Amino acid sequence: MSRAEGPPSARDFPVHWPVSTRWMDNDMFGHLNNAVYYGLFDTAINGWINTTCALDPTTAPWLGVVAESGCRYFSELKFPDPLTVGLAVTRLGTSSVTYRLGLWRSAGPVAAVGHWVHVYVDRADRRPVPIPEPIRALLETARTE
Repeated sequence: MSRAEGPPSARDFPVHWPVSTRWMDNDMFGHLNNAVYYGLFDTAINGWINTTCALDPTTAPWLGVVAESGCRYFSELKFPDPLTVGLAVTRLGTSSVTYRLGLWRSAGPVAAVGHWVHVYVDRADRRPVPIPEPIRALLETARTE
């Protein structure tokens, strides 16, 4: 996506996950601190997977660890804006998944676009493992590649 293209729209994301901000998320400039965006992305991805697949990530024999992330900002967001994270799966490998993420106010254009790569690893030895089947099936529903 080039700068001239601008941000995508909410229609470009198959999954819409509502998220909340907190008073402390605003920085001294009066908008969400950049690190908060990553927390909202992480919350949406894991909330979607954990509630839809009914899996307990604290006891599963595998972990989904972040291997890469990034974010591009188009406009400011702030507390107490009601926000939505949009999720799209842009690559689905054997042990990894790449997401494209959008963040926007409930009534507004996409304010930020991120990417996130999860690699699934064995909890004990941290070696890559295939994405668990219930998660893979869910990820397929958001695939846009």
